[in-house]
Parts: sequence; C-alpha cells; structure tokens
Amino acid sequence: MMPYLLSLIVFLPVPAILLLLLIPQAKRSWYKYVTAVTTFFQMVFSVILYLQFEGVAGAAEGAVTHLQLLEVADWINLKLGSWGNLSIEYFLGVDGLNIAMILLSGIILFIGAISSFRIDKNHRAYHSLYLLLSTTIFGCFLSLDLFLFFIFFEFMLLPMYFLIGIWGGPRREYASIKFFIYTLFGSVFILLVIIGLYFSVIDPVKTAVNIGLSDAQEKVTADMVLEVQQRLGVGELDDVYLVHTFNLTYMTDVNNYLPGSVFHYAAGWTLFGVDARLIAFLALFIGFAIKLPVVPFHTWLPDAHVEAPTPVSVILAGVLLKIGGYGLMRIAYPVFPEGGVYFSYLIGLLGVVSIIYGAFNALAMKDLKKMIAYSSVSHMGFVLLGLASLTVEGVNGSIYQMFSHGLLSGLLFLIAGVLYDRTHDRIIENYRGLASKMPVYVTVTTVAFFASFGLPGFSGFIAEMLVLLGAFNATSINELLPRWMAIAATIGILLGAVYFLWTLQKMFFGRFWVKPGVEWEEGLMDLTAREKSMMLPLAILAITFGLFPSLLLDKIAFDMSSYVEAIINSGKANLALLLKNG
Repeated sequence: MMPYLLSLIVFLPVPAILLLLLIPQAKRSWYKYVTAVTTFFQMVFSVILYLQFEGVAGAAEGAVTHLQLLEVADWINLKLGSWGNLSIEYFLGVDGLNIAMILLSGIILFIGAISSFRIDKNHRAYHSLYLLLSTTIFGCFLSLDLFLFFIFFEFMLLPMYFLIGIWGGPRREYASIKFFIYTLFGSVFILLVIIGLYFSVIDPVKTAVNIGLSDAQEKVTADMVLEVQQRLGVGELDDVYLVHTFNLTYMTDVNNYLPGSVFHYAAGWTLFGVDARLIAFLALFIGFAIKLPVVPFHTWLPDAHVEAPTPVSVILAGVLLKIGGYGLMRIAYPVFPEGGVYFSYLIGLLGVVSIIYGAFNALAMKDLKKMIAYSSVSHMGFVLLGLASLTVEGVNGSIYQMFSHGLLSGLLFLIAGVLYDRTHDRIIENYRGLASKMPVYVTVTTVAFFASFGLPGFSGFIAEMLVLLGAFNATSINELLPRWMAIAATIGILLGAVYFLWTLQKMFFGRFWVKPGVEWEEGLMDLTAREKSMMLPLAILAITFGLFPSLLLDKIAFDMSSYVEAIINSGKANLALLLKNG
C-alpha cells in the first residue's frame, strides 16, 4: 500500500491549482488537461484503495466500524487553563461507510473533468475551482475528526457557489444564492452540535498522558483508557487535565462524555421538555437532510441543477448529494444512536414522502433536466428509508443506493447535457424519434433510464431491493418501521418506470420530429468519441454492479453488520436512560 495514500487522494489537486496559476493565459487550452490528469490520478488512487481495502480488519478504539489505513497527526493543541485542553487532529481513515463513496467520487470527478472540456470562458478560474471542489469532496468522505470534516464541508460551498453563479444558465445568480443559503442554514445546526460535543467529549488517550498514567500516547494501554473513563465518571479528574476532542471515534463511546455536560446521556439537559441529545440528533438531521436533500428541504435542488453547467450537475447529483446521506451515517447515527431509534418512524416517513413526492414531480416536468433532478429527490428517499430501518439489509441498501445513484445520475445529466449542447433546448415535447438520428446516444439513454427505475440486472435494482427488504423486515427485527412504509415506497418505483418510459417513448422513438421553426436537425449528430468516453463507462458500471453486487457488498457488509448492531444496542440503552431521567 502506498504511504499516505489518503492524503495524496485529498490534496493532489493543490499543486495542480498552483500549476494552473503559473500557466499563461495564452496556453489556456492546457488548463483542462491539467484538471483531467489530476482527477485521473485521483480516480486511479481511489481504485487502488478500493481493491486493497479488506472487508474485515481490526476495530479502532470506540468506533462502531472497522477503520483501516489511519493517518493521524496532531494539528491544533491549545491549553485553556480551567477550560481544559483543545485538541484537533488531522485524522483520515477508511471503512465500510466511506470506501464506496471514495470510489464513486474518483469516477465521477474524472468524468466531470472530461465534461468540462466544453467550458468556454474564464478557463483558469473554472478549473481551479473544480480542483478545489474535488479536494473538499474527498476531504469530507475521509475525515474522522469532526472539526476537519466541517472545514471541508463548509469550504465546499465556495467553489460550488461560483461554479453555478458564473458558468450557469440565465438564472444562475438566483440558483447559486439559493444553494448557498440553504446549505449554510443547515451548517448552522451542525455547528451548534459540534460546539456542544466539544465541551462534552474528552480524548481518553491524551488525558491519560496529562494525568501521568503514561509518558507518551503510543504507550497508553486499554487499561489506562478504562481507568481514565472510570475516574471521569466519578468526577475525580481536574478540568485542567482534560483534553477535549473532535475525534469521531471517541464521540461514539458514552464513557468519554463529561458527567453533567450538555450531551452526557444521564445529564438531563432538556429544551422544551426534549432531551438535549435528541435535539442534537434532529439538528444534525436537518443539516444533512438539506444536503441530501429530503422533502421539504429539497427546493434548492431543481433550480441548482437547471442552471448549473453540465459538469457541475454531474458532480452535484453524482457526489455532493451523497455527503448528506454520508453525514447522517458517519456522524448523526453513531454519535446520537438513541436519536436514530427514537425518530425512526419520522425519518422513514420522510423517506417515503420524498420517494413519492419526487416521483410525482418528475412525472409532471416538461424540462428533461428538471425531471432528472426530481428523480434524484425520489431516489434519495430510498437512502433515508433504508437508514431509518436500522437493519443490515436496509443500511447496506442505502449505501448501495448512494453508489448506484451516483453513477446513474451522472450519466443522466450527461445525457441531458449532450442534447442541450446541440440544440440549447431541454423541453421533452420538442423532440420525437431521436433514435433515427442518434442511435448510440439513444442506446445509452435507454440503459440509463432502465437502470434508474430499478430494472433487474442493473445496480439500481439491487439497491432498491435491499432497502425494501430492510424496511419490510424492520417490523419483525427491531419494530422501528411499519410494513406499510415499504409497501408505499414501491409506488415510487412504479412512478419511476412511468416517467422514464414515457420520456423514452416521447423523445426517442417513433417518427423523427423536432419543434417547427428551428434548425436543429443538422446539429443532432450522434455521440462523439469524448462523449462516449464519459457515458459508456458509467453505463457499463451500472450493469456490472447490477450483475455482480458482491463487488461492493463484500467490502461493506461486515462493517454494516457491526454498525447496525452497535447503533441498535447503544441507541435503545441510551434511550431508556433518557426517557427514565426525563
């Protein structure tokens, strides 16, 4: 394994950005090649990481998943007197929760870089922002320190705001501001929880060194950690020796929480009669639900997609939406498992509403890109439903759905972009019989549409099947969701087949026809070699992961089994204490 592979994946674009600044404007055609080469190597390193990742490994201390390839270094350390000590770490790692997202990001970012060859203004600025965005995406998925995660999460707003606001469509300013405000609003909720966690959680290893149990962190044993936690629980540790941390693995262990702190499970802090830990879970849920997005926090998405240039739509749908689901899985559920148990019905209900509401809206859309955008809202509802079930099948299905939808939504927006490049029009009713003019394009479109509504043999079928199995079995396994939610979710699959097949029949088959009074026919040529290089790999991957789901499930299944078990056990135990104290 390459040393510092995770850091290399995250920060490879930084020297590339510096190189872009040195290349003169007269050589602006080089910018796109720098971006393509950089994201290509990020993709290669992501594939290497994926291939060498083992489905089973030693568990990290206090974690509910099995972490590998950890890169840990002290970043910020401050002595705050009676406030204790502040510790922020540069902490990266890989497990079953993020390995699929790393692979997906590598593929989609490279495809987006190839798609960016069509950008025709402000080339240096565009490609610099694109590379910056790729760093923030990988940083989010790999960070295991909550402060580091939040920096990448927030910094992602900057390149996205400009990529939509400068290179977008006629209403790009409105769309970019709406995207920025919505995401920033959600970030405020996340930030409040982060602050509360900082004052509530300690690092038992560094605290052990501070109180003299060991002279180095490397020498701290499990018995020393246990002694620190026991002394913390009975109030024997002076605040001046405590090391407060943002380490996510320590936040998942209730023994690392300060007695009496706002998020201690037995402290009894409430707001409007609701325990602070349940409120914290809701705050994190809102913050990440906006990013996913979940109905009713979804209204920024159609505007952003319609106005964004094709490469940015590919990244937005293929990767950025997944950070919302990943944030829930990585932070909200492991840190506040009782919230996941307590609000499971509400979360499952929002998932079902998103599935059906998104599908009905997609059915009503006349703009091809808006239809695809609302289909994303519907498909992200399956992620939420699977997660709400807290079953092994459901959570595996949620991750599989994020991976599958990343491939398929990227392909769908490339399909819309190809048509828009040729005619500058996306209205479904303005086309008919395109198969006679663009047979390869229509073949790829057919594959993408069939895969997107979950036809057997494609990755979408595996994902939705696992989610529905998990949601249906939740009644008998943990009694968190009623079976009618799984049954209702199948309506979304039926509606998906309706709007995709209707669009396919309307636009691509039958006798050729385009809107009268326009000269589109000559420009409606079939896919170019560059377009095939972007679209065919995504179509092949959708088929491959549909026929051989073990390629992904073997990497994540063991982690998800221990993940679900830990959340259910600790969630129910904590919830019983919260309700008793309340």
